[in-house]
Amino acid sequence: MHDCSPRAIVEVDVDAIAHNLHLARQAAPGCRIIAVVKANAYGHGLEQVVRRLDAEQPAFFGVANAAEARQVQATGCSARPFLLGPNPPTERAEIAASGWGFTISSIEEADHFASLAADAQRVLPVHLAVDTGMGREGFLPTELGEVLAHLQGLPSLRVDGVMSHMPVADEDEVFSHAQVELFEQCVREVSMHAQPRYVHLAASAGILRYKVPCANTVRPGLMLYGIAPVHCTWEKQLRPALRLRAAVTLVRSLPTGHGVSYGRCFVTPHSLRVATIGIGYADGWRRHLSGRGVHALIHGQLCPLLGRVTMDQIMADVSAVPGVQSGDMAELIGPSLSVEELAMQAGTIPWDILTGLGPRLPRVSCSMGGFSRCAAV
Repeated sequence: MHDCSPRAIVEVDVDAIAHNLHLARQAAPGCRIIAVVKANAYGHGLEQVVRRLDAEQPAFFGVANAAEARQVQATGCSARPFLLGPNPPTERAEIAASGWGFTISSIEEADHFASLAADAQRVLPVHLAVDTGMGREGFLPTELGEVLAHLQGLPSLRVDGVMSHMPVADEDEVFSHAQVELFEQCVREVSMHAQPRYVHLAASAGILRYKVPCANTVRPGLMLYGIAPVHCTWEKQLRPALRLRAAVTLVRSLPTGHGVSYGRCFVTPHSLRVATIGIGYADGWRRHLSGRGVHALIHGQLCPLLGRVTMDQIMADVSAVPGVQSGDMAELIGPSLSVEELAMQAGTIPWDILTGLGPRLPRVSCSMGGFSRCAAV
């Protein structure tokens, strides 16, 4: 059996992610944690992140769908999965049977879950989603009275939580402060009819910028992975947890006037040493990064990327770096090349870059102390 090293890898410091969870607890003292691990833990590898964070005793692991909830449960962790959004009818029987946390955003959802629970002679705890401005899910505040009255006729459901989501916590403080007040009004109304154990509004930006007096739970996502969505006092204490590296597969000398990659968007102005690197848009290295002044770090030096990103390969100018050869590793995201800067160059956001890192890239787990001590998982 051949032991082939991958051409490109994602290295993840899971201890850094645990450190960032501790910071979330400091920023929101006394609050329970729903650790958001959807989208393969923001590209960091769901299983290894869940196994590490379970020791930190979060209340739930936040996921997007039943398939992700199954992945979380398969790790054997003690914290339950929590499905963050509305759930289609095809997933509800499994959700009800599995004891996962979930939200309801419509009377139809409530009635269906109540029927499933009644058939199983169970009482299901549910989180009531309230739309305080996101426009994506939840009951409108003006609907709460009717909804709460309807839920009183569904004894197989118990309101265990109230939640909402902030759409502009990183952009509009005036709206966000008003949203916090509206959410508190909604929680007061719900609390007249039920005793919700979990009250949550804030994700990462909300945790780092706002106080929500009525809340006892928060949902850190991006900040768990070492990136602050807003400038704040906690920003410098977060530890980025991911490094992306890819192998140099070929080094050649190209003459003056030679095109590099599709479209001949880059033509050598003079003779150059060009390295081909084994990663491309099929791996999640965005084609939008073509011609945007992006660099790779090779032998400790920044090397400009040349021409268009192709499906499996990119090219870099290594003329100024002596000794580059096939098998050397090029760093594309890491301590010297931040996800935030890369996202700006691509005209997108860090969430998009991280969650776009594809399944062809193996994730390896690193111990505390940085990216120098890594072990495959």
